Amino acid sequence: MSVVENSVIGRWVLALCALLYRWYDGSLLAAGLRRFGRGCRSAWMGSAFGRSCRNSAGLKWLSREGVLSRAWPNSLLCRGLTTLISLPTIILQAIYRPLRSVVEGSVFARLFLGMAEQTPLLVGWVMLAVMVVPYEAWNNAYSLAGFALCLFLTVFAGVRKPDFRLSLASVGPWLMAFAGLVVLAWYLSIDRSESTRHLSFHLTCMLCVLILVTTVERREQLIRLLEMASLAMLVISLYGFWQRIQGIEVNPSYVDLTVNRGMPGRVFSFFENPNACGEVLLLLLPLAFALILCGGWGGRLLGLLSFGAGGMAIAMTYSRASWIGLVVAAFLFVLLWNKRIIPVALIVAVIGCFFLPSTVIHRFLTIFNTSDTSTASRFPYYQAAWDFIKTQPFLGAGLGTEQVRTVIEDRELFHGVDVFVHCHNTYLQIWCEMGFFGLVTFVAGLLWTIRRGIDSVRTALCSSQTRIAVIGGTSALLGAMVCGLADYLWNYPRVMLIFWFVAGVALAGIRLAAREANGETA
Repeated sequence: MSVVENSVIGRWVLALCALLYRWYDGSLLAAGLRRFGRGCRSAWMGSAFGRSCRNSAGLKWLSREGVLSRAWPNSLLCRGLTTLISLPTIILQAIYRPLRSVVEGSVFARLFLGMAEQTPLLVGWVMLAVMVVPYEAWNNAYSLAGFALCLFLTVFAGVRKPDFRLSLASVGPWLMAFAGLVVLAWYLSIDRSESTRHLSFHLTCMLCVLILVTTVERREQLIRLLEMASLAMLVISLYGFWQRIQGIEVNPSYVDLTVNRGMPGRVFSFFENPNACGEVLLLLLPLAFALILCGGWGGRLLGLLSFGAGGMAIAMTYSRASWIGLVVAAFLFVLLWNKRIIPVALIVAVIGCFFLPSTVIHRFLTIFNTSDTSTASRFPYYQAAWDFIKTQPFLGAGLGTEQVRTVIEDRELFHGVDVFVHCHNTYLQIWCEMGFFGLVTFVAGLLWTIRRGIDSVRTALCSSQTRIAVIGGTSALLGAMVCGLADYLWNYPRVMLIFWFVAGVALAGIRLAAREANGETA
């Protein structure tokens, strides 16, 4: 914060925010909202339901840690699985102890082990490649190969650390159960050979989360991940600007030309589909804003450039679900960061709407227009998915959009104009692929992560840098969950990996915050 205060632009912005806040604090609007809030609170506490919640345990279950969550780290299953997957490192640790003097005397050995201990940096480079290589030049096998290399280095990262283990405890019971159900859905698939390809995508994401949670041990490593993500978003956005300058042909399959007359072609950058590009920018924008608040001089500048470019680029994608998700993510970010500036943020947001292009405002308003074909066309997809779910709610068709499409086509459940590709809803798609328990563990795992993130930043026992990074990752996840109500986020494997990368950053930050609170890090 001192860096911002000492800069000319920073002082000007802070002075403007302070002026707006003083104006709001003394305004009739603020007084009215405070009076309205007190009235609502009084009515709630005076109601029968409010009294029951106050006098008994009530709704405390929403904020307290569940029995399963508390028991997971010390459970026999967690410890057994941790020992099993950490076995290669345990063996190497046993070999290293009697040969320590020999290993430490070798320049090559020390260089290799030192490189292995910087695995988060390699993850950052792998994710940079994932995000900026053009769609037509990318093969998803590259992602798996990259994280296999990261796993290889992770095995050696703990050779000189006797207590080093792969941290399944920090992943949590719900996401571990989801990972297990992914494997089960592959095994029970109607076409296991086709589902194997999708299993490789899920395994890549599992490796990403596990490696980040395990190897991020210092806040500098966490900030470096934010920097790599921000750099990637800057490149994505700049290429999107280049597309707009060159001109993008309007694709009728992406937009209703009657309702959205005059709207230009939608930017998609490296991701073929503008909705996929919007989802990526939604996931990365909170990380870039976090970098503005917690990075060094270079990091803050990178975050500022990336955030500004990403904000303009996501507008040019005309992805309405991503816009709504971004609004939710921004609200949670400000609420956790400094809830006192929410009124100022709302005022700035309202003023900013007047500077938006008319095509953006009109596109946003079409959300509520059922005559828009891109909106109305989703309902047959939802109906087809629900009709399939009713026939077998607990057993899905198997991993992959192909499995769900095949079943729905064979049973003639889809009655829309277009061809059924996927459910256009993340939750319906997971339910159709993995069954009811797959959906439950996925939603519970993300909510568990978000709640733990909120708890870790509210205690304020960790460093401010770690706190801001956790807020960024947690906010991005909530925004993505909202976006997933209107689209299937994992239709493109690269977007799926970026989603779990952000989840890994959030979980790594939560683990680091707990360690800092216990005085376990420098």
